Amino acid sequence: MNRKIDQRIINLYDNFTHGGMTRRTFLDRLTELAGSAAAGAALLPLLQNDYAQAAIIADNDARLVAERVAYDSPKGKINGYLTRPKAKGKRPVVLVIHENRGLNPHLEDVARRFAVEGYLAYAVDLLSLVGGTPASEDAARELHPKMNQDDAVTALVAAVTFLKAHPESTGKVGAVGFCFGGLMVNRLAASSPELDAGVAYYGRQVPAAQVPNIKAALLLHYAENDDGVNTGIAAYEEALKANNKKYIKHVYPGTQHAFNNDLGAARYNKAAADLAWQRTLDFFRDNLGTAPKAA
Repeated sequence: MNRKIDQRIINLYDNFTHGGMTRRTFLDRLTELAGSAAAGAALLPLLQNDYAQAAIIADNDARLVAERVAYDSPKGKINGYLTRPKAKGKRPVVLVIHENRGLNPHLEDVARRFAVEGYLAYAVDLLSLVGGTPASEDAARELHPKMNQDDAVTALVAAVTFLKAHPESTGKVGAVGFCFGGLMVNRLAASSPELDAGVAYYGRQVPAAQVPNIKAALLLHYAENDDGVNTGIAAYEEALKANNKKYIKHVYPGTQHAFNNDLGAARYNKAAADLAWQRTLDFFRDNLGTAPKAA
């Protein structure tokens, strides 16, 4: 689907979703690029996330248990969604970090995907720092810039400590994040010596001066067509190599930013998403260990 849409339109939507313009300006420019208001309106559903689509793992999947769990951080109570297979026991943990629209049904679905693989999965709501994720995606996007990113890192460091000590945790904790969440994985790795592994999907990088602090193994997934993120890859990789850090990098040909998000028809790339997912599972298995899958 993504190759049938003008790259300029995809770039325009990326600029809009990352705070580069107002919705009115976005719609005006979309109309110009599409050729008419009607054509722009027809493209809009392909660009936006469609939360009405069925989840990969249903929220009432009988194999899993899930609950809303808050933890204490130096920045106050942080809320989240905790899920695991029904069978109790010690499990490695995956911390799931959202995009710039807070904790929404898609990220809860991602947590359940890890849970069926045997992990204790916690999808965090960093917008707890500014009152919690609103139901509206537009409202969540507008709220996101009001959240202090340094506070978010502090909250994530506390999340790793909380999850390491969880009674059902093996003490091995990994983090996975998408877009803003990918940046947060990189920042968390540079801030928490307790993090064991991090997987960043199309996430911006930390400055080279922070790389020596990284203890976790890293898996870095990048889209080919993602100039805003990719401009920082070379310097980051150079610093990782210079400091003998354990990392793996993949760039997926023909893909757009957010290629993993199956709710966005214009940018979702199933082949790349499936490959990146399998690599993510293999990486967590190698660095966190395994637990029995949900049955």
